[in-house]
Amino acid sequence: MEKPYLIYGEYIKTIIIMERICIYPKDIQLITGKSQRYGRLVIQKIKEKYAKEKKQLVTVEEFCTYSGLKYDYVLNSING
Repeated sequence: MEKPYLIYGEYIKTIIIMERICIYPKDIQLITGKSQRYGRLVIQKIKEKYAKEKKQLVTVEEFCTYSGLKYDYVLNSING
């Protein structure tokens, strides 16, 4: 996602904002208002549902599908 050009003197810079792909227990805590332990439990359940290994990460999209929350809402919540 690119932001509009910013002009500093003679130079024009583009700011690129990276969107997060993975979600972590702390993110789930901030979104749901529940404990970080609850976030770890949700991550564990998502990994079981999608047959992921212990070291594999959970994506924001998988979390949204599991929780029923809208993708845009979750991205805005974790990206600030």
